[in-house]
Amino acid sequence: MTAAKEGRRSLKQRLAAGERLYGALLRLPSETLVEMAGVAGLDYVVIDCEHGPADMTVLQHHVTAAAAQGLDVLVRVGMSEPALALRCLDLGAAGLIHPHVDSAQDARQAVAADRYPPLGRRGFATYSRAGRFGTVSAADHLAAAEQTLVVAMIETARACAVAEEIVSTEGVDAVLVGPADLAADCGFPGQDVIDGLIATAHRATRAAGRSVMTIVPGAAGARAAEQAGAQLVLYNMAHVLMDTFRALVPPRPGDGDHRR
Repeated sequence: MTAAKEGRRSLKQRLAAGERLYGALLRLPSETLVEMAGVAGLDYVVIDCEHGPADMTVLQHHVTAAAAQGLDVLVRVGMSEPALALRCLDLGAAGLIHPHVDSAQDARQAVAADRYPPLGRRGFATYSRAGRFGTVSAADHLAAAEQTLVVAMIETARACAVAEEIVSTEGVDAVLVGPADLAADCGFPGQDVIDGLIATAHRATRAAGRSVMTIVPGAAGARAAEQAGAQLVLYNMAHVLMDTFRALVPPRPGDGDHRR
């Protein structure tokens, strides 16, 4: 759906205006959580189709539920999945998150999947949900597509080393460092090593005028991300919900530490 039709500014426009935006990372199926995120006042949700089922029919229901709450949807696709990227954008996703971007070439491929020519290779159609089922002109549809948010995930030490090249790629709007994959790639070193690599990637991102997205486990992590300059704060709802559920379970005599 176009931002003009909905009377709302796009995520890209809000970031350009200097806003800090808050979202929730969810896995399918989470339709009720999508609605709750909107009611609570979050700015966007990320639907994870990399580490979760990429069911397009269910995803459409989630995108529709989000639209009813004035909530934008980003979708995390798998590595090098242009066909999935096309379908997510045709459903009306506000943008995509591309994992395992290790080089400028990977970044260019991500942009190509998300953008129409001449910058990209996305297949053109206006009869999709994103084109309001053929009721908008080609020019209006192209203008709306210019607001697609492209987020590159940096998840290896080699990607951190060339972060400046990745973030300088035309069409990349934001960067998310994947701390879990980064730690695995480095052989699970001390946290100070991971923090240093993340700081390197974030410095390059800000220097290029791109936005930093940071995934956090809860409110304390969000405050730290804010202080570090993140414009896109993303709550990992698996962490948030598990911490909440565990806190609700009272200690039981003789159980020892049941919250392992």
